[in-house]
Amino acid sequence: MTDEQLLRYSRHILLDALGIEGQEKLLSAHALVVGAGGLGSPAALYLAAAGVGRLTLADGDTVDFTNLQRQILHTVDRVGTAKAESGRTALRAINPEVTVTPLCERLSGSQLDALVGSADVVLDCTDNFATRHAINRACVRHRKPLVSGAAIRFDGQVSVYDLRRDDSPCYHCLFPEGEEAEEIRCAVMGVFAPLTGMVGAMQAAEALKLVAGIGESLIGRLLLIDALTMQWRTVRFKKDAGCSICGQKNR
Repeated sequence: MTDEQLLRYSRHILLDALGIEGQEKLLSAHALVVGAGGLGSPAALYLAAAGVGRLTLADGDTVDFTNLQRQILHTVDRVGTAKAESGRTALRAINPEVTVTPLCERLSGSQLDALVGSADVVLDCTDNFATRHAINRACVRHRKPLVSGAAIRFDGQVSVYDLRRDDSPCYHCLFPEGEEAEEIRCAVMGVFAPLTGMVGAMQAAEALKLVAGIGESLIGRLLLIDALTMQWRTVRFKKDAGCSICGQKNR
């Protein structure tokens, strides 16, 4: 680490659990952030500020004026700009040392598979089940840790699925694909602005812990947040032995 890096990340280095060794792991890491909206904004900002060396930011949308209430990567003067490009501008301003690769498209197929395979940690900051399940399948295939978050109205949730551990459930274990589920978009139902920051920041925290190899992650625990009453609760869940994605017979 350079003298400037030692100064920039000094408050991390002072943490016994992290220290220089942990910070060096962050500096050499590659995080894939899928979604540069309400969740991806705070998540990417904290990853960049913390010194994650490479960030791939993927989003196929452009910045809309209605996004600015909560999507803090973006500004009024970048309305109409691709969110991934707008995100790169913001992240460079926070930490020019970080290499940010913007992908202005919705990831799928072999491209998604290759990107997940090259990442050290994947953050699902999307808002639709089809993409969430596609990301999960790729993470299971490559045994990459996945940090998933969601936020709608005043309700948020965060969990970690880490198939490097044999006992870890995957996203499909908790939310089986194909089962009837109501897909609610914030464009229709609304979302409390700070809630996306809370969930996205927790996603960043879990990702940093996974990369640095510190603490206890949210594997097997779904953290639920009710921002209207400011109550937090945890739901524990286990790996589904018969899961069609990560079950033993499918690996």
